[in-house]
Amino acid sequence: MSCISTNNLTKYYGRRVGVDHLSIDVSAGELLGFLGPNGAGKTTTIRLLMGLLKPNSGSACVFDLDCWQQSHKVKAGVGYLPGDLRLYPWFTARYALKLFSQIHRKDMTREGEKLTELFDLDPDLRVDHMSRGTRQKLGLILALAPRPPLLILDEPTTGLDPIIQYKLYTLLRSLADEGHTIFFSSHTLSEVETLCDRVMILRKGKVVANESIESLRDRAKRVVTIYWKNSANHEAIMAPTFLTVSEKNSKTWTGTIEADAMELMRWCQDKPIADVIIEQPDLSALFQQYYLSPENSQ
Repeated sequence: MSCISTNNLTKYYGRRVGVDHLSIDVSAGELLGFLGPNGAGKTTTIRLLMGLLKPNSGSACVFDLDCWQQSHKVKAGVGYLPGDLRLYPWFTARYALKLFSQIHRKDMTREGEKLTELFDLDPDLRVDHMSRGTRQKLGLILALAPRPPLLILDEPTTGLDPIIQYKLYTLLRSLADEGHTIFFSSHTLSEVETLCDRVMILRKGKVVANESIESLRDRAKRVVTIYWKNSANHEAIMAPTFLTVSEKNSKTWTGTIEADAMELMRWCQDKPIADVIIEQPDLSALFQQYYLSPENSQ
């Protein structure tokens, strides 16, 4: 069952492209990372999903509801954290939770109290006395407290310290395991890799990759360092086709492999090698290909 779907969704700002014929599908219960550099179109997509922008063409649906024509119904079922969070200066967490409970017609105070404790937020601190990170905590609490079936979070870790980030990751993972759908926008690879099941990479308003984190790891290159024995005569040894050696000297080879690590180990068995270090797959290099390669520039 699809929780979010778009079909050729397009939005222009004058001549500038926001999103370009975007077709995506997010299943119920999925934790999706929506990744891309600043200006890729992530926030535009989210605003279209929330009915805050009208598309030039194409369609977007949440819960099978048209995001523009039925935006009030969409908003009622979504926990939303905007990237440009703005709160009234006199808001406190306690007051905001009471107000949002009336808006949602659902008592959010008990769940909100748990979240304020989890995120270490003073419930009576006014917004105009909060730091940016503390305001972000309040925004997260207001999005999470109704325990909605869908969370749309636009770069939610902005301003949060590492401890609060970890608490948020743990909470979101738990919600996904319970069947909540989470659409998580970020420009930071590490948090998407840590948290999400699947990633969509957006560039210049278009999806240039859409696959599981596991699949990306399988395709990512591993960095390898081979240490030769001191007395070894290895100058005549040819590197296997799956090993690209970038640095070579009398003691070490450094490079990358695109094969299974066991294949490299089999090749090493009859060679005068003292040690081999195989690092974790380098996803960052793979993501840079999506961001910068010419074939993704159109």
